[in-house]
Amino acid sequence: MINLKYSVGIDGSKKDFKACISIINTLQEVKVKSSATFTNTPAGFDAFFKWVFKHKKEQLPVFYLMEATGIYNERLAWFLYNKGQKCTVILPNKAKKYLQSTGLKTKNDKIDAQGLARMGAEQNLPLWQPLSKNIYTLRSLTRLHESLTKQRTTLNNQLHAIEFSMYELKEVFKGLTTTLKAIDKQLVLVEKQIQTLIDKDSLIKSKYDKISRIKGIGVLSFAVIVAETNGFEAFANQKQLVSYAGYDVIENQSGSKISKTRISKKGNNRIRRILHMPALTTVTHNEPIFKSLFDRVYNRTGVKMKAYVAVQKKLLCLFYALWKRDEAYNPNFSNETITSGNEEPKPLFSLGSEGSIKIIAPA
Repeated sequence: MINLKYSVGIDGSKKDFKACISIINTLQEVKVKSSATFTNTPAGFDAFFKWVFKHKKEQLPVFYLMEATGIYNERLAWFLYNKGQKCTVILPNKAKKYLQSTGLKTKNDKIDAQGLARMGAEQNLPLWQPLSKNIYTLRSLTRLHESLTKQRTTLNNQLHAIEFSMYELKEVFKGLTTTLKAIDKQLVLVEKQIQTLIDKDSLIKSKYDKISRIKGIGVLSFAVIVAETNGFEAFANQKQLVSYAGYDVIENQSGSKISKTRISKKGNNRIRRILHMPALTTVTHNEPIFKSLFDRVYNRTGVKMKAYVAVQKKLLCLFYALWKRDEAYNPNFSNETITSGNEEPKPLFSLGSEGSIKIIAPA
């Protein structure tokens, strides 16, 4: 038996992270070499790196696999990237599904780390690519804008409730209106900062000028999609992007039971949220390729929301195609062909409202 590679699974939290190193051979047998816990600090990263190479007895490649846990995994991923290591970051739901498939009934951080190590050993996963400074800043600004917008909605709801309350609450009303004004000023400032950042980055600005010709794609929607996809760096084709955004369609089928198909929503919900208004706008302004899709889906299903979701998905795919080809939007080129990533040329809008369907077992 010949060993093929080492795989290190990492399960992190705010204070520390569990790590497990395993090795896989040509018979697909995975053997756990060691497990340990390290602090989620620069000193802990150094100790972790030394620990890995202490247990690496053979000259084999080492792959690291961790869950995306927001800010808690980023520093370690950056540390490994700067060390020239091969690191993969996956969504938590993918790790969860894999661990469930192995039949494990007990869950703790150590078992999760072992499961990730096994997953990394068995599968050929795409490597993590860090965000550029500008896109990282853009992501922080757009997420701040989203947070402020949610706060504004909450306060407006409270203000509306007070206006119809039994008693006159002048102090509370004044406090809410003062806070709302402050949030509105902050929103204007953040929007200016987003626009300034786009204008200063020649590559992003060039892409924006071409893609924003689509009615409905404004500065904020453009910024969110670019920031949440890292400029589409990790996507080889439209199918991967559609799945990442949660627009992939699934079907729950068992025997004679066939449930209605629906989008998975297992992905980046910020992309789906920001595409809601652009989809409405493109249909309202009768953009040909989007309006025809909306009418087709609505006539078939009788559900407007399904039709709008189909438009959102097509908008995202068009955004991706224009970005990859570095071309400006032309409402009349719906019959042209395009090569996206490593795919063979195919009609740009071959993806309809359904696309490929994933069949899943009942929960």
